[in-house]
Amino acid sequence: MSHIIIPEGYRPALSLYETQKAIGLIKRLFEDRLCGTLDLQRVTAPLFVTADSGLNDDLSGVERPVSFDLRDTGAVVQVVHSLAKWKRQALHEYGFSAGRGLYTDMNAIRRDEELDNLHSIYVDQWDWEKIITPEQRNVEYLKEVVRGIVGAICDTQHTLRIMYPALNAHVAVQRDVCFVTTQELEDAYPDFSGKERENAWVKEHGTTFLMQIGGALRSGKPHDSRAPDYDDWQLNGDLLCWNDTLNCAFELSSMGIRVDPESMDRQLRIAGCDARRTLPFHKALLAGELPLTIGGGIGQSRLCMLLLGSAHIGEVQSSVWDKDTLEKARAAGIPIL
Repeated sequence: MSHIIIPEGYRPALSLYETQKAIGLIKRLFEDRLCGTLDLQRVTAPLFVTADSGLNDDLSGVERPVSFDLRDTGAVVQVVHSLAKWKRQALHEYGFSAGRGLYTDMNAIRRDEELDNLHSIYVDQWDWEKIITPEQRNVEYLKEVVRGIVGAICDTQHTLRIMYPALNAHVAVQRDVCFVTTQELEDAYPDFSGKERENAWVKEHGTTFLMQIGGALRSGKPHDSRAPDYDDWQLNGDLLCWNDTLNCAFELSSMGIRVDPESMDRQLRIAGCDARRTLPFHKALLAGELPLTIGGGIGQSRLCMLLLGSAHIGEVQSSVWDKDTLEKARAAGIPIL
């Protein structure tokens, strides 16, 4: 079923050909600035992992991974949802040291994603991870990294607008970041849903990093769900910007300081996921064999969509859509790739 929203009077700022060129420019510019800011090295990453490795991202715990068996071995493998756990193991195996990290072009399939202007079953993002010291496992270091990422986005936005003056009509990302916790958001808007709180806050405050996602709030409910075995729920967050085209808060990145043995032990127990303790990744982490890290994913199509002022993610990536979405987009002059 179609969930497409057609903004009144919307027209793409660039032609289809110019959009393709601009997407390439955004990706080149942002990768360079991200690597320079966080000291990251590009690595090659898997499209799928074995089901029994514990490396796939379980997201909120209900999404079904695309899986298949290998003819030669009989092993069952899963197309990744993200590389949140794989990156940490890779840092250990590749011998990275504190202060240095990796990033990769992550491509994933999320078959249960609800299709709308912002969501597709195809996911493309810059997945990054960096080794930190015990002294850096704190909120202030998390904020420092967030400001660095926002700076890289704003630098990319500035150059893009020089190259394509037609994109100067709206401000997509502001350099100053407002930091707020999910509990502060609930206190400010106790009668709103999670998404309604995000919309109200980000519309007023602009670029926002919403912190502490996953644990229950004083209302007894979490702001949003998070898997218990990669982010520390007290040291994570979502990077949100205001989207003028769609008139809503727009998530660009989910990231955080990762669980250490103590926080993973606690979160597995809270989430009722104790069975995961026997999986190879979880056993290694609980035994203290993996480095302390910070990391996240930054949506490639999401960033392109925001900086180009696009109304639908299908304008910046090629995916599969239902017939009703395609017909409504075509009638409104929205070019779906």
